[in-house]
Amino acid sequence: MKTATHAFPILGFRISPRRSAGFTTLAAAVAGALLLALPVTSGAQAGGTTRTVATGSIIPLAANAPERYTVQSGDTLWSISKVFLQDAWYWPEIWYANPQVENPHRIYPGDVLALTYVEGQPRVSIEQRAATPVGGGAMKLTPQVRSEALPQAVTTVPYEVIAAFMGRPTMLDKAQVKSGPYIVAMRDSRMIGAAGNEVYVRGLDNASVDGRYNIIHVGEPLRDPETRDILGYHGLYVGSGAVSEQGETTKLTLTKSQREALQGDKLFPEDATLGADFIPHAPAKALQGAVMAVDDYSVLGQYQVVAINRGTRDGLEPGHVLAVQESGGKVKDVYAHGGQTAGLTTGVTAFRKSVALPEERTGLVMVFKANERMSYGLIMEATRPIRTGDGVRQP
Repeated sequence: MKTATHAFPILGFRISPRRSAGFTTLAAAVAGALLLALPVTSGAQAGGTTRTVATGSIIPLAANAPERYTVQSGDTLWSISKVFLQDAWYWPEIWYANPQVENPHRIYPGDVLALTYVEGQPRVSIEQRAATPVGGGAMKLTPQVRSEALPQAVTTVPYEVIAAFMGRPTMLDKAQVKSGPYIVAMRDSRMIGAAGNEVYVRGLDNASVDGRYNIIHVGEPLRDPETRDILGYHGLYVGSGAVSEQGETTKLTLTKSQREALQGDKLFPEDATLGADFIPHAPAKALQGAVMAVDDYSVLGQYQVVAINRGTRDGLEPGHVLAVQESGGKVKDVYAHGGQTAGLTTGVTAFRKSVALPEERTGLVMVFKANERMSYGLIMEATRPIRTGDGVRQP
């Protein structure tokens, strides 16, 4: 087999406002799900597959899966898993956390990952850390003075992608609108606010002076495309400001404005927090839902955000991967009896039978935040624009 070096993502992280993504970890539960029970039918280079006890499904390895891969700066867990697997969400099935490696659930740039077989079962593990280990797990150190950034552990997706959305959400769930901090009044009885103005805020009881917040206007409702229930609202970025005084109401000075600030506008910390460790995996049971909203009218691109009309009550959790299905629509079958369209009038065509075309997979979405009835997901792969109303299914 060939030895390859690529750049690609990794699976699992904790997002924290004060901690670097370099200290994120893969969930410890991964190790218990990694051992495969049945023998492989062929090698990695030939695209071999295996069946697992955990899922009972065939897991195809990538056709050109290398024996070894050196982790590069900028890799993510998703892209790394795609190096070894055709379907990235099966990573927990083949990942082996070497007990002899310090922090075996963390993967760093410079680490060498190896694809091996134990009793016919494929595994990917850390073969060598970026620093050369010496007996007993110690590192060989050479006295010298140097200044460089500490290596950061590989995460599922770039931290800044989710942090940017959480700080400036374009979609709000009902809980954020109902209980989130908001502008209650403007200084000097103003009706609208802009950069340089001061506003009064409720709900920021523990805000620190100079703490920075983004201001989001609550826009049109997000309706479940199936039930028409309101599950959330569109969010429109207004501007940002810094806390200047703390009291029964908090005073905020607007430092940037993109549109007028109004009473009732919501506040979100610029330094966003999403406390979740997760790895990509498929839902345990069958699930069908729909895309409620996208960042734009249609989206084609990795790491764009979509809202889904399913949540924790439906079994969704952070890390779940869903396939996006575009409806095939319907067409009139004017050839059912061997006829041709030539000479047919509009009235005659109208009586022809409608035929449903099959759904087409257009991408993959990974959930990063799940509420009771709706969830937010990132587009991980897309072959066509993903639009409101597209279906989501188990991959």
